[in-house]
Amino acid sequence: MAISDWPALERPREKLLARGPGALSDAELLAIFLRTGVTGMSAVDLARSLLADFGGLRALLEAGRSEFCRGRGLGDAKYAQLQAVLEMGRRHLSETLSRGSVMDSPQAVRDFLASRLRHRRREVFACLFLDKQHAVIEYEELFEGTLDAASVYPREVVAAALRHHAAAVILAHNHPSGVAEPSGADIAITGRLREALALVDVALLDHLVVGDGHAVSLAERGLL
Repeated sequence: MAISDWPALERPREKLLARGPGALSDAELLAIFLRTGVTGMSAVDLARSLLADFGGLRALLEAGRSEFCRGRGLGDAKYAQLQAVLEMGRRHLSETLSRGSVMDSPQAVRDFLASRLRHRRREVFACLFLDKQHAVIEYEELFEGTLDAASVYPREVVAAALRHHAAAVILAHNHPSGVAEPSGADIAITGRLREALALVDVALLDHLVVGDGHAVSLAERGLL
């Protein structure tokens, strides 16, 4: 049966308009993105099949171009459309974060950093540079690879802070394993960076470790 033949409030688009996007399943949300199905399959059936093939919505959204385009009913046009949607989401988070002091919106900070880092397959070390009012000046990724005390250089973090005329910094890095628990190396790096930044009067406000779907704050843990 075609989706147009379903009861109105069971159709994904009408259901979203009536009850909001949170009421839809992953397959229903994906069906709205797909718009149409393929021969013998409605858009919802196709969405369910794709989610099963990829192993879930997140895996599909983070698939590379070649892998994504191998999916039934997908291709370069859908890949470009999806990347545009994802980038709009990231920019929306960035604009939300830049409207005022990050101290007024700690969840926005977590959401923004998670959107930038949680899907990365290698460890990435990034900084949010802030002004005196703790508004965002710039987000910058400084190091990539296996991060330890030998590969994160305080002088480069300090140089970047001075280049951006920052008064404060929030550090962040991801754990590709998905486990956001801070390691001993994470704590040691944080201490070294706090001391280095203090020499140029730049405050270190926090260091967030981003895992799969959540982030741990060293400041909240009393480890800063």
